Amino acid sequence: MAAASVRLDPSHARGIWMRAQRLLGQPAFGEGAAAVEAAVSHLGYVQIDTINVIERSHHHILHSRIPGYRVADLAQAQSVDKSVFEYWAHALAYLPMDDYRHFVPAMDAYRENPKSYFGPVNDEDYRALLRRIRRDGPLSIRDIDDDVLVDKTHAWGSRKPSKRALTFGFFNGDLTISQREGIVKTYELARRHFGWQRRPPGSKPAQFAQYLLDRALRSQGMASLDSTCYGNLGSKSLVGELIDKAARRKKLVEVHIGEATKTRHWIEPSALEAPVAHEPSRVHILSPFDPLVIQRKRLALFFGYEHRFEAYVPATKRVFGYFALPVLVGDEMVAAIDLKMDRKGGKLRVQKWTWLVKRRAGLKAAVEEAMVPFERFQRGGDY
Repeated sequence: MAAASVRLDPSHARGIWMRAQRLLGQPAFGEGAAAVEAAVSHLGYVQIDTINVIERSHHHILHSRIPGYRVADLAQAQSVDKSVFEYWAHALAYLPMDDYRHFVPAMDAYRENPKSYFGPVNDEDYRALLRRIRRDGPLSIRDIDDDVLVDKTHAWGSRKPSKRALTFGFFNGDLTISQREGIVKTYELARRHFGWQRRPPGSKPAQFAQYLLDRALRSQGMASLDSTCYGNLGSKSLVGELIDKAARRKKLVEVHIGEATKTRHWIEPSALEAPVAHEPSRVHILSPFDPLVIQRKRLALFFGYEHRFEAYVPATKRVFGYFALPVLVGDEMVAAIDLKMDRKGGKLRVQKWTWLVKRRAGLKAAVEEAMVPFERFQRGGDY
């Protein structure tokens, strides 16, 4: 007979997730590029986004967890230490090199059956591009000036056909992003960049499912089937089997949050038993792409807050603002603040401030105080 699901108080559940996300003031990951490697390894991924009304999301996410983080630390980890790499998870993300093999099957699938986006890539032109990189070294799309320009197929596309060939090489694993400056990516032969004689063999489907479950338990604290397979729906069946097997062996305990008994979560016994120490005054100004925020249904279940990402919503229909950031105080989402960095003036501007809770004494002052180091981060200043 299956054990009954354990009810968790919502505040306890939030604490478990925040602890797993390293947002409860635990010892930091360290300093410099080594801290970036440790943070990405623990979180499993750090999502990349190009919007830069404030510092880009990947830097913002790392800043939220690494005191004194610098943009140069991620560049060092990616281009010099080569401890992280870019690839597609549920979105484009930085991933730990130890997990590379779990993405090799996806690369092979792109090579064997290019999706419609890559159909127009000419084999001869693609091979010529690889030869050019092999001969001349890494290049970005800005280094290619001999393309016959074409019309864009979407707003984020390029008029240079070579862009599609570079992207195909990235997705099939021939190429990797060896350097990133803002939105400009430099492509290098993956084997040369990583110093491989041959690429690591890919994981099997069962191994990939185990990787997803391990990642979710580590970074989410308590995980549901949906949150574990976010962006990887094809692995649900195998992950479900792993959860059932672990639950039978009492390596996982089924839990639910408050009265939400239909949404099943699982947690390791040691994580369930470990005390959670909330810090009611701790303030986090989070990215809308933060791992704590990006799974909107999970965020609503745990925090009772439905975040709206409105950058692509017509201005007249926006509620929170173009690039609103959720503000977490203690274990409560208290506000959504649309911020913009005035880089010329060196000031962080509040475009719109939306309270999500009833204001109480000292709350606004606490958030404004947290904005001071956040503004310094935007300027790249000292802490």
